[in-house]
Amino acid sequence: MRSALMAARAAGEHGDVPIGAVVLGPDGAVIATAGNERELTGDPTAHAEVLALRRAAQVLGEWRLTGCTLVVTLEPCTMCAGATVLSRVETLVFGAFDAKAGAVASLFDVVRDPRLNHTPQVRGGIMADECAGLLREFFGRSPEVG
Repeated sequence: MRSALMAARAAGEHGDVPIGAVVLGPDGAVIATAGNERELTGDPTAHAEVLALRRAAQVLGEWRLTGCTLVVTLEPCTMCAGATVLSRVETLVFGAFDAKAGAVASLFDVVRDPRLNHTPQVRGGIMADECAGLLREFFGRSPEVG
């Protein structure tokens, strides 16, 4: 999670919402890291999770990220939760809960929907206070995270 927090801070420095993501390989080694780049690139899909998943797939030469772990500072939105399922990530670890857009526990539970063809393991609330604090600092108020 510390690597994801570093990526989140870097995203905040260039004006993006400070969310960071890291993909770990089956051996626990970092394969890919990303922060939000929506403002930087003008791409509405440039969420940290999507970018990290894309980069990990490039490194592995395979879209199936079997055995990999996605670590992200904020509970994924619907798009990112769907990308997590479709990429066959084995484990999803996230920091702060997102009461406004969380699609893993808060509003929806996309990743554990039994109708889908893959169900990653989930661990939420890891370093939640630090992850939420970074967002609160960025927005200068208390957003509905944490």
